[in-house]
Amino acid sequence: MTLALYRRYRPGTFAEIVGQEHVTDALRQALTSGRVHHAYLFSGPRGCGKTSSARILARSLNCEQGPTPEPCGTCDQCVAITAGTSLDVVEIDAASHGGVDDARDLRERAFFSPVSARYKVYIVDEAHMVSSAGFNALLKVVEEPPEFLKFVFATTEPQAVIGTIKSRTHHYPFRLVPARAMSTHLASICAAEGIAIDPRAVPLVVRAGGGSVRDALSVLDQLIAGAGPDGVTYPIAAALLGVTDAALLDEVVDAVAARDGAAVFDTVNRVVEAGHDPRRFASDLLDRLRDLIVLQRAPDAAERELVDVPPDELPRLQQQATRFGPAELSRAADLVYAGLTEMRGTTSPKLVLELICARVLLPGSAADEAATLARLDRLERRLSIASPDGPAVAPAAPAPPPVAAPPEPTLPEPAPVAEPTPVAEVAAAPSGGDLDAAAVRRAWTDVLDAVGRRRRTTRALLDNAQVTALAGRDLTVTFKTSPLARQFEKGVNPEVLHDALAEVLGVDWLVRVEFGDGGPAAPPREEAPAAAPADFEPGDEPDDEPVAERTASGDDPALALLRSGLGAQVISRVEPD
Repeated sequence: MTLALYRRYRPGTFAEIVGQEHVTDALRQALTSGRVHHAYLFSGPRGCGKTSSARILARSLNCEQGPTPEPCGTCDQCVAITAGTSLDVVEIDAASHGGVDDARDLRERAFFSPVSARYKVYIVDEAHMVSSAGFNALLKVVEEPPEFLKFVFATTEPQAVIGTIKSRTHHYPFRLVPARAMSTHLASICAAEGIAIDPRAVPLVVRAGGGSVRDALSVLDQLIAGAGPDGVTYPIAAALLGVTDAALLDEVVDAVAARDGAAVFDTVNRVVEAGHDPRRFASDLLDRLRDLIVLQRAPDAAERELVDVPPDELPRLQQQATRFGPAELSRAADLVYAGLTEMRGTTSPKLVLELICARVLLPGSAADEAATLARLDRLERRLSIASPDGPAVAPAAPAPPPVAAPPEPTLPEPAPVAEPTPVAEVAAAPSGGDLDAAAVRRAWTDVLDAVGRRRRTTRALLDNAQVTALAGRDLTVTFKTSPLARQFEKGVNPEVLHDALAEVLGVDWLVRVEFGDGGPAAPPREEAPAAAPADFEPGDEPDDEPVAERTASGDDPALALLRSGLGAQVISRVEPD
């Protein structure tokens, strides 16, 4: 049998208290200056050092070298107080001794002088459990105690202590221990124990402890007990603590960024089949989205201790943050948070988790402000893909001579298209600017969505293809088999892909089709006329659904994006004077 870590490493001096310098420094200064009060109220979360600080204060007052802020720990009083055998330092559990009779008994015994120590100290733990009548019975002795009597009340609920008692004490609020200080403390304990621990496992222990030193040490004690020859490894810690593996979170975030619904739902299914709690997965996903939001707004968040991320994972999170817009991340976090509330008491948490993922993937299904902003974020990223430095605007042509008289206003009606006046237009070079095959692959999901809105059969064929090369105006699309490549060459399929590329990337490219090891299925095809080609077959007829308005190669790609993404319509065109 071994002693628990939280007992073996209980602080013995104020310097050993972790993360509570605002309290320990004040108490040490009071001991140094001789201005020790007769009653103290220590409040704060569990496991943060309230009772330990009360015991250290009692040792400091009764040490043979004291009162001193640094008790020796070797004299008879220090040893007796540490062992809990001192007759003059009484620790009372108010949870079982909080009645008025217990308070009266304490009051009667309080006026007896100490047996061997300098001060008689009463440490009332869980003070919020003392009844109002019990506090009232203690009021007089707390207000005017003998010179040798000291009180220390420790509680997690200071609001439950009646005001007449609180006003007669010095109140010191304890806080949750910061993650950085907790990590350092746990690492030092592992070093003292001679136990190797994976640096990636330390944040898991810190998060499980929730800012409580005692809880974190209990979790660490459990992991050490189950550790093998290699010490505490990340897989062991993740399995025992039930946290979601970082790789699963990476898969979900990357799939959401690419709008790959199949990958998202496949990851959710693997999470559930592995026995993980969907609620915990949603909570961990919300933490990841929070980290991405902070990293997006503060790239140096790790140095400023705003996020607790291992150094080897930080570049991956920073890269993920760049794949979302601010509105997208905020909306996703809101949806996951709302879904966590819906999961409480549900009989099918997996179903709720899948619904959350569906809402995150489809901002177009909602009409609220957050969904609209998310769609705008995606449109801006599409434009940035077409022009890495932002939409390049060509220099404006010289203005035409002024017209003698403005034309009379007329009602908007169909009219022949006049020769356009030279105006500044969005540059969409036939070569695609600085785009390469990798950039097209990053935007391929958006291209497929645009193809699907035009023709579902073309989209089904392209699901079996990938972009392999881009040379000048020739975009090479490689299919898995020759029949698929020949089928794609038939009918209007290349023209549908051409129009989708123009809509998403603002380019005018020729589509070259290959199959297997790169053999050409046919030479590159120029843009077909509006009429059906000669090799049109019955199996290539358009779907029954309405086909989205196509964008000519010379049209403004930003206008095409507004039409497809937000459903905008052109009301009128105003030519410059």
